[in-house]
Amino acid sequence: MNPNSLTGFDCQPQTRLVFGHHALDRVGEFAKQLGARRALLVTDKGIAAAGHPARAAAAVEQEGIAVVVFDEVRENPTTLDVARCVEVAREARIDLLIGLGGGSSLDTAKGCNFLLTNGGRMQDYWGVGKATQPMLPLIAVPTTAGTGSECQSFALISDETTHQKMACGDLKAAAKVAILDPLLTVSQPPRVTACTGVDALAHALETAVTKKRTPHSMMYSREAFALCMGGIERVLADPQDVDARAMMQLGAAYAGTAIENSMLGAAHSAANPLTARFGIVHGQAVGMVLPAVIAFNAQLPEARAQYLALAAVAGMASVEDLLERLRGILRNAGMFPTSGRVPADDAVIQALAQDAARQWTAGFNPRPVGAEDFERIYREVLG
Repeated sequence: MNPNSLTGFDCQPQTRLVFGHHALDRVGEFAKQLGARRALLVTDKGIAAAGHPARAAAAVEQEGIAVVVFDEVRENPTTLDVARCVEVAREARIDLLIGLGGGSSLDTAKGCNFLLTNGGRMQDYWGVGKATQPMLPLIAVPTTAGTGSECQSFALISDETTHQKMACGDLKAAAKVAILDPLLTVSQPPRVTACTGVDALAHALETAVTKKRTPHSMMYSREAFALCMGGIERVLADPQDVDARAMMQLGAAYAGTAIENSMLGAAHSAANPLTARFGIVHGQAVGMVLPAVIAFNAQLPEARAQYLALAAVAGMASVEDLLERLRGILRNAGMFPTSGRVPADDAVIQALAQDAARQWTAGFNPRPVGAEDFERIYREVLG
């Protein structure tokens, strides 16, 4: 970015970030500081089986705070997941939310907070700043290194009927405390590690080039990219490498902070229809389209310069080197080849392209991107 044309920004940090091994043990301390008496812990069955919610609940209860557990979160949560969570929260008369798990658990906790405090339906909050009443404090504890939701004020919730993914954002929805404990990510299955890691890497790459990027957001994008590039190959090779997992989790949080300030672009616009129409896991979908989107954006000189700056951070000399290394990571993560996973006929590609062009994040892509562009991207990816 040209220092003579730096973009202005208004940074309003909402979340206390606590990072380190065994940091989960402090969740009770933070709940007490937030004045809680009755907490709802939002998680999923897989995380519950790993024992992390029981440990968190015990730490909170040691502070004299009652805990109710909602462990029915599903992947890519919908309005139905939020409604079920709200029902449990109302019955328990809670005054604090704890989201523990991947992005789905954190988004469900945020969605519950919207409806519990402001009423209505999730559809009422699609967009930014539509909540008029204060929200309950939220403690976010990610067990993956991917979405960065713990550092964002958005809940991503799909409509149960239409499957339309809604980004519902409000500064009041941001977590008061985000606890990053890399040891929690060791229990992830290898496939989850791969998909969430690719998602975090994509966040760093996309936020660095969006139209909305600022000097502040780019600091986080670059550091996130350095951490994720330094950690993802190591963690894919050795899932027990806790130092690499720490790099990935902190990198994901920094990338989430960048998203909060700069939004995302065409890779996420192209990925969301693949998830909605074919059930492809989000990180997988993003990985499928990411190289093609980078190549598309790199034709714009300013975007190419930003990609080159990121490449230099990781010791690469060109955007082509970046793409080659990225494709290698995606192959190791099981993202390639992509052919055969989605029908590549004209009708499917056109429908996907129309969906992608309507995605909110498409408007932040550095290079203007429309349905015809997405058709070319999908043909390259799916052919």
